[in-house]
Amino acid sequence: MRRRDLTTGRISRRFFVRIFGRRVPLPLVAWLALVWVTLWGEVSAGNVLGGVAAGLVVTWLLPLPVLDPGIRIHPAGLVRFLLWFGWDMVTSTARVVFWVAHPGRPPAQFVLVPLRTSSEAMTVIVMVALSTVPGSLVLEAYPRALMLHVLGRPGDVADAVRADVAALEARVVAAFGTRRDRKELE
Repeated sequence: MRRRDLTTGRISRRFFVRIFGRRVPLPLVAWLALVWVTLWGEVSAGNVLGGVAAGLVVTWLLPLPVLDPGIRIHPAGLVRFLLWFGWDMVTSTARVVFWVAHPGRPPAQFVLVPLRTSSEAMTVIVMVALSTVPGSLVLEAYPRALMLHVLGRPGDVADAVRADVAALEARVVAAFGTRRDRKELE
């Protein structure tokens, strides 16, 4: 079975050996050998060889399927996303601190926000980014929509929140999306 490199999408043949016709991933064997030696509590030639043997047998008998999480790293998009995310953290923290120090109840709203992407990976990254920023919390995830609790933004801000989330979604897809994800947003 071939493995795809998650950053380039190319098929990678490195880091594998063939044992009786089946490919065995060497990094996984090394990790299992390290766990084996750690469990025995002593670094010795016998424990290291036993760990390598156990790792080879386990990975040969129980091969893992090739998984593609649907995430690609695009450096320019990642830099733009991180800069925006840092700025949003600062401004949102200041807004929440203002409303915490301000007497009375802070303004809060529930907003249903549609998403344009159907990718689960992109949706999860958007949800994590929204929930990490102070003043917003994802309450519920629906197919292609999120229910948000927004704190500290007075007035009817539903349209502004939807525009902010659409811009965030575009930055997330530009930083981590596949070609298919990018075409969905066009």
